[in-house]
Amino acid sequence: MKIIELKETITASNDRDAEVLRGELKVQGTLLVNLMASPGAGKTTLLERTIRDLGQKYRIAVMEADVDSDVDAKRIELLGAKAVQAHTGGMCHMDAGMTRRALDELDAPESDLVVLENVGNLICPAEFDTGAGKCVMLLSVPEGDDKPLKYPLMFSTSDALLITKIDVLPYFDFDIEACKARAKKLNPNIAIFTVSSKTGEGMEEWEAWLSDAIDSWKK
Repeated sequence: MKIIELKETITASNDRDAEVLRGELKVQGTLLVNLMASPGAGKTTLLERTIRDLGQKYRIAVMEADVDSDVDAKRIELLGAKAVQAHTGGMCHMDAGMTRRALDELDAPESDLVVLENVGNLICPAEFDTGAGKCVMLLSVPEGDDKPLKYPLMFSTSDALLITKIDVLPYFDFDIEACKARAKKLNPNIAIFTVSSKTGEGMEEWEAWLSDAIDSWKK
């Protein structure tokens, strides 16, 4: 009986497609950010605040990836940003081909920043390159500080980690310094921010990092 290892073939092909897409986005000066997190970590709320704060400086568009529904895309459109809802047909991640199709619907060349709000989980999205220039992950305080131990690939492949919902720290047993140390052990170059989209704490530092990434991408 012949056994075919399909995952390696699929991911290798996707990696090639992602590199082509990333190169095209670099030429046109559009930074694609792959935003990843568990459901309920606060991705859409963070995006809403970021768009309100940076929307006058940059042309921002958002791709909302989900198995179904268009709730998140409608929330983004209320802020005046372009948005497209990408239904993944039951798949737990976006890949380069799916991302390209969604970008075509957005008319990406007109944007300085396109954020892909990936499907909510800490496993599959980390395994597939979308062609993004930056990968950013969120970890909320209620999820616990042990997640770098349980999902190392997500932390290893991300350029930035946002520890969100720090306004509820008094109610949870979450050790921020331990979480940071675990993330840095996996990825010494990861940028880490502690934020609350509700109160605004830490948002200035995160937005400064994002602004620098957008400006650097255009050089």
